[in-house]
Amino acid sequence: MNILSYNPGHDGAITYLQDSRLMFSIEAEKDSGYRYSYLSVADVLDAIGELDDLPDVICMGGWWPRDHHEYLHGSHRNSGYRGVSGSGTIVDKGRLLRGRVNYFSSTHERSHILCAFGMSPFPKGTACYALVWEGEMGSFYEIDPELNITLIGDALTQPGNRYGLLYGLADPSFPKDGPYPRASDAGKLMAIASFSTRDVPTAEEQRLMSFLLRDPYRKLSDYDQIADAPHLNVGLEDAEFRNFAGIYSDAIFDRFYRFAKENLKGGLPLVIAGGCGLNCDWNSKWRDTDLFSEIFVPPVANDSGSAIGTAIDAQFYFTGNPKIDWNVYAGRDFRTGGPVDLSRYDIYEKDDNRVAAMLANDLILGWAHGRYEIGPRALGNRSILAAPFRDATRVRLNEIKQREQFRPIAPVCLQDEAEKWFGCDRESPHMLYTYRATTDALSAVTHVNGTARLQTVTRSSNLELCNLLEAFRSRTGYGVLCNTSLNFNGKGFINNMVDLDAYAIEHGLDGFVVDGRAYLLKHSPRYLAYLDAGAPTTGTNAMPDPDRTM
Repeated sequence: MNILSYNPGHDGAITYLQDSRLMFSIEAEKDSGYRYSYLSVADVLDAIGELDDLPDVICMGGWWPRDHHEYLHGSHRNSGYRGVSGSGTIVDKGRLLRGRVNYFSSTHERSHILCAFGMSPFPKGTACYALVWEGEMGSFYEIDPELNITLIGDALTQPGNRYGLLYGLADPSFPKDGPYPRASDAGKLMAIASFSTRDVPTAEEQRLMSFLLRDPYRKLSDYDQIADAPHLNVGLEDAEFRNFAGIYSDAIFDRFYRFAKENLKGGLPLVIAGGCGLNCDWNSKWRDTDLFSEIFVPPVANDSGSAIGTAIDAQFYFTGNPKIDWNVYAGRDFRTGGPVDLSRYDIYEKDDNRVAAMLANDLILGWAHGRYEIGPRALGNRSILAAPFRDATRVRLNEIKQREQFRPIAPVCLQDEAEKWFGCDRESPHMLYTYRATTDALSAVTHVNGTARLQTVTRSSNLELCNLLEAFRSRTGYGVLCNTSLNFNGKGFINNMVDLDAYAIEHGLDGFVVDGRAYLLKHSPRYLAYLDAGAPTTGTNAMPDPDRTM
């Protein structure tokens, strides 16, 4: 059965399953689209252009309907936001390109749960629990062997919005009567919370925290002591605000932990979905509890996975199978065409040893290979890579990315060195957990609290990146690199040569590597110093004609 599915909300994506295999997931923000974008007509047409045959099913994920009437009563084509029983699922007949297809829609809530379970390693028939925590929902569920889903209860409504709202308290640019945080604020607060050095709130902080966690969720200006609230407009560099951010983060997690301890039986697996599933500290806390036998978080825990979840739900409805085969590199291939003046670059054919030497000499390079990663984390196919040793590299990377200096840089590490350098004794391929660095040598990828948001790599998970890490280890003794996403600020991954060329020039990369071929900017001071030092340049140096363009 072939299923085409789309998520109409933010983090929009369109997904195709072919006989229970994920063939692609095209996300609206990728290819330098704005972060959190809705799908466009162009995205849909691009996806349809990838199909060889008409799908058997077209799915629409549930979302908030467009007006008050639909919000109360639903609509013919949209199953809405909440609901897990399946009773609200819409199944109908439709048409596409003069062909007959089935139409399917189930709720946004089910899309998260089915995405997490369907992508998990747990086989069909496994009883488990699910946690969905995102901007609006903060709920636990029980999944029985027949995949009947029961809502156990809401541990906390609006957890993601409550979390991100605290960032706006200290940020003078955020209007305190704004009902919701900005989409990027929660991720930034996750970095700030790691700076916390105390775990007990002051009396004033406790009153503020009680307001922030009280039902119903309210905007900051509803706090009756907002004018005297601690940390109001103090700025994001304020040490005491950072302390409170950590305390507040722990308090939200503790609310969910206490709910789980009181209402769930121990020993079953837990699948996690929703945007809060991207909080690596919280994921690590769940793994460290003794409540669950296993934890699984998909790399598309946020709404970018909702199209996949609805497709899995449709597959389960029509075939009884809720499981799919998938690979995290299920996006689109990099586009190499376009008007790019290659005379600005020295071009080298594929040579991992040469690229490793450049990185070891403090060059910072873009890295694009194959199809892009699904989900928001760069996992080695649309990355910026650098040596992991110097804090100055972290500073320069944040300058290149035009973002705040409190933001950490993640390490990518060979699996067989993960325990040695980060105490990680298992695979962590999707950068969803934190581990504690065991050495002071990796300053660029060690956050202020000594942790690192680790991605591990094996030859089977990402052969090209693994080969580069092995070459870097041969040169430096460490199979570790800085890995951060290759994107313009506020946009999704770069996926074409024109944007990559502009980014390298405007943002200060020393060059980039596309499918193994290295392009080094001739005017880069670090590249010139690398050449002046007699660095290795063996192999083909395909110097282009001055007038040549791609």
